[in-house]
Amino acid sequence: MGNSIPNQAGIPRHVAIIMDGNGRWAQQRNMPRTYGHKKGVEATRKAITFYARAGVANLTLFAFSSENWKRPQEEVSTLMSLFLSSLQKNTDELHDNGIRIRFIGDRTAFSDKLLKQIASAEQRTRDNQVMTLNVAANYGGHWDIAQAAQNLAEQVQQGQLQPSEIDAEKIAGQLSLADIPDPDLFIRTGGEQRLSNFLLWQLAYSELFFTDVLWPDFSDQVMQQSLNDFAMRQRRFGQTSEQVSNEQVG
Repeated sequence: MGNSIPNQAGIPRHVAIIMDGNGRWAQQRNMPRTYGHKKGVEATRKAITFYARAGVANLTLFAFSSENWKRPQEEVSTLMSLFLSSLQKNTDELHDNGIRIRFIGDRTAFSDKLLKQIASAEQRTRDNQVMTLNVAANYGGHWDIAQAAQNLAEQVQQGQLQPSEIDAEKIAGQLSLADIPDPDLFIRTGGEQRLSNFLLWQLAYSELFFTDVLWPDFSDQVMQQSLNDFAMRQRRFGQTSEQVSNEQVG
């Protein structure tokens, strides 16, 4: 969809979050990393509620990256079981609150049971309009761009598209989340300051908000801080401050 502009109240239309710090949160309490992931689920519910009430139309959460499979098997198993149980427990609540659930990422590695639960959640909530919750699971930015390139290559092979017609807009149209605005605001908890292969194309002009707060401690106060910080930013998209100011006046 390209560049996105916040609404007049200064609320981002699309927020994307890397929910980092569950394992470290647990280790600080001499608990196994899996305990931190369970607490992280509670923080996720709070974040969905907060940003929906704030008027954010789209929320994308990095639940499980394509690189997470490299973690210890016990942790991966726990993440997958939490993923399934969270879907089973929370779909009703999300549906009642008018939230649409959508999953992005490579689903080929998921079990049949999980795939059925994903399909059920998407089908049940597909007409909800309060907020769209995009869950990135087994997702990677490189994968996203590569599958977009494959789709365009197939169109060329079938004679539907000329190579010279491939531009940024064509690529963007084949990406995950192509039908909604790119994220206005990117948030990462846990103190790290990198994108970690998340929405690489879509985050090109996003405002970045990093916090040392670990994900299970991501409170309403910190969430509000992220929105306050965003409201103070001037989004230029390559223009000068003067140009943006003149457009706003006009």
